Amino acid sequence: MKAAVYYGQKDIRLEEMPVPEIGEDEILVEMKACGICGSDLMDWYLKPRAPLVLGHEPAGIIAKKGSQVNNFEIGDRVFVHHHVACLACHYCRHGDYTLCEQFHETNIKPGGFAQYFRVPAPNLQLDTLKIPAALSFEEATLIEPISCCWRALKKCNVQRGDLVAVIGAGTTGIIHAALSKILGAKTIVSDLIDFRLKATKRFGADVVVDANSEDVEAVVKAETSGIGVDVAVVTAPSLEAYRIGLRICRKGGKLCVFAPTKPEEHFQVSPKELFFTEVQIIPSYSTSHLETREALDLLESNRLNVKGLITHRFKLADTGKAFKTALESKDSLKVIVLGE
Repeated sequence: MKAAVYYGQKDIRLEEMPVPEIGEDEILVEMKACGICGSDLMDWYLKPRAPLVLGHEPAGIIAKKGSQVNNFEIGDRVFVHHHVACLACHYCRHGDYTLCEQFHETNIKPGGFAQYFRVPAPNLQLDTLKIPAALSFEEATLIEPISCCWRALKKCNVQRGDLVAVIGAGTTGIIHAALSKILGAKTIVSDLIDFRLKATKRFGADVVVDANSEDVEAVVKAETSGIGVDVAVVTAPSLEAYRIGLRICRKGGKLCVFAPTKPEEHFQVSPKELFFTEVQIIPSYSTSHLETREALDLLESNRLNVKGLITHRFKLADTGKAFKTALESKDSLKVIVLGE
């Protein structure tokens, strides 16, 4: 089979490799669509592990199943979550599923950017979901990023009537804004790219801020009578974005850490200021089996329509071009790689 192998951000090669063998309690999925995530573009994070096959937002058709697989059939359309928790360890008992040791060890093989991938038994049993007939494979690739955003907003306890600021209007920034609206919040979204801001407005953002020409803090101050936002979600891997996010939070507000910066990058936070303002810093990494089901329900019920987020589609053979577009184009949001 063919697979797109990552050697570097700008060095992705289409290579031949064996179709994965499956066990009696596993399935083989033929990839039909797989989205490019922002984490797929973090060279500092991926390069030490290269070469490898990326792709963790896959949807496809079951091509083969083991003899002990009972709840799925060949031909079923499925979304597969690439990480699943054990549900039994200390972290899982506290609901911290993404911190579970097994969570990091359960991966689809070789990855979503391949003609076929193997789904290990834990992933199959806990977080492989059948795609409803009305939902396309392309839309199903958004289950994972939607569930990541949904989990972040739940962790921040976004309530009806809250004011949520989103710094960074890429795909996840827009999803955060759209989900915040579903939760009944008012949203302010800032970015440097006009194309993204216009898209955010179409997805229901109440206020958009062009950070090239407008002061985000001044806009927030004007919109909140000087109080600040209840929740600031930072989806841009930028120290300045985090500094702004912290400054625009109201007393008792929450700063959501949704995008990692490079490991050597740091910014200072005063414990004194945190103490007297009671601002909470809440990281949210990945998602669990709980939110993927909720994300699928949001899509199936049409409470969230993501078709407009998908701006570019490439065949597997052109995965390198897909990555270049996701990395460099100012007119792109979600870039999808399609199966052969």
